[in-house]
Amino acid sequence: MDEIEIQKKLKQFAKDRDWEKFHNLKNLAISISLESSELLEIFQWQNENSAFWKNKKIIRMIEDEIADVMLYLLRFSDIAKIDIQKICEQKIKKNKKKYPIKFAKGISTKYNKLKR
Repeated sequence: MDEIEIQKKLKQFAKDRDWEKFHNLKNLAISISLESSELLEIFQWQNENSAFWKNKKIIRMIEDEIADVMLYLLRFSDIAKIDIQKICEQKIKKNKKKYPIKFAKGISTKYNKLKR
């Protein structure tokens, strides 16, 4: 993914519509949360063993919501001057320390409750 190129397109998209005035960190953070909730809504009330999400219409809905979340994240990070690749790589390193294979393999326990 070329996040820089997508951020440029998003910036131009907002500029063309005079939406830059609405794209502040608070509004974008709210939008990230709302779009994430819309993704969750697709799964609401579904049986966890259901294959409903394999339906082509549902897959398209999921894809749209994933794109919405990602686009708002990219716009947020652009305005906040945050290097997404850098912070993701840093977070993976942190998580490797928090969840060592020896203690975390095959379990979903939160890092602070792992038996060490």
